[in-house]
Amino acid sequence: MGAVPEPAGGPPLTFNASPGQTLGVEWELGLVDPTTLELVPHAQELLARVEADNPAGAHTPEHGHSGPSRSTITGEMLTNTVEIVTGVCANAAQAADDLRDGLDRVRSAADALGVDLFGGGSHPFARWEDQQVTDGERYAELIDRTQWWGRQMVIFGVHVHVGVRSAAKVWPLVNGLLTYHPHLTALTASSPYWGGEDTGYASNRTMLFQQLPTAGLPFQFESWAGYRSYLGDVLTTGVVNDTSELRWDIRPSLRLGTIEVRAFDGLARLEDVVAVSALTHALVVHLEEQLDSGVLPPPLPPWHVQENKWRAARYGLDAIVITDARSSEMLVTDHLIQLLEQLAPTARKLGCEAELAGIEDMVARGAGYQRMRAAVGTGGDTREAVRAMLVR
Repeated sequence: MGAVPEPAGGPPLTFNASPGQTLGVEWELGLVDPTTLELVPHAQELLARVEADNPAGAHTPEHGHSGPSRSTITGEMLTNTVEIVTGVCANAAQAADDLRDGLDRVRSAADALGVDLFGGGSHPFARWEDQQVTDGERYAELIDRTQWWGRQMVIFGVHVHVGVRSAAKVWPLVNGLLTYHPHLTALTASSPYWGGEDTGYASNRTMLFQQLPTAGLPFQFESWAGYRSYLGDVLTTGVVNDTSELRWDIRPSLRLGTIEVRAFDGLARLEDVVAVSALTHALVVHLEEQLDSGVLPPPLPPWHVQENKWRAARYGLDAIVITDARSSEMLVTDHLIQLLEQLAPTARKLGCEAELAGIEDMVARGAGYQRMRAAVGTGGDTREAVRAMLVR
């Protein structure tokens, strides 16, 4: 296939390859009233206070994990949300330092404003109609295009970036990661409630977010050239104006030179954010090692990937997942333990063994959806589900 030309007058389609297998993390947090536990639109006040307390660049207008190692604090689409973004990190231990620094500054500002921090994947009872959209052309265009579904997005997540050193490696790695999409979703599922009702799903956020026209599972491209051809089509036809508007669960970031994993629900413990960051980092590097050695397993068929995503969203840590193209199946937690054993040598090389061990602790403690349901009990108050996911 021939080279795809850069679009005339449009954004470049070049992958800005990373110089190393770096790590970056974005952690979204909701702002809630400590008494009513309702979401409150205080992000701009919090960001202003953070910036006043830390004038040396505590807030930047566009998030990403490039830049200095010190974390940045940003806003998001809704005025009830702030995001902690690490710098470019060598491993999960370094990311933990950045996240801790950012959390300390956010917590200090939140305490001064009299608000608490919420780490679930969606708020259990907040009315989406009451939430305010942050000013800005990007968000206004999103809401104008997506209308009712766009306004529904009262959701929170964690995004993990891993640097990739060649565009040619991106899609083999993304396709390989899709085998483990349900593991990442089930592990972090923390959005069982919506509008005060139990949805029956461990991660209702997963099902909700994929309703946006450019969200959900990525296509499984065979090569970077195929992806660039696709980008040319969607940019030419106005599906998106920029590649960042493709909000897939796993996607390349052309500007940052990373693969960005976005399948995680929100998390309420810094240790858990660090653990899933270590897991993602080690997994991408492990898959790259297999790719370089010519032993990368074939990707799952798209129909298996789609079914696995639904099973993880529905059943969480009790999901039975399809593990290979031969339709083999296994309990997701059992397959996850096998994966951790496979990743141990890579984790040693990356220096994230201790952080990766946090995954077993997450499974033992139970996922967020389990803790939220236990807190509410039968016919209980969904405010208890919010309390179960406050960031302490």
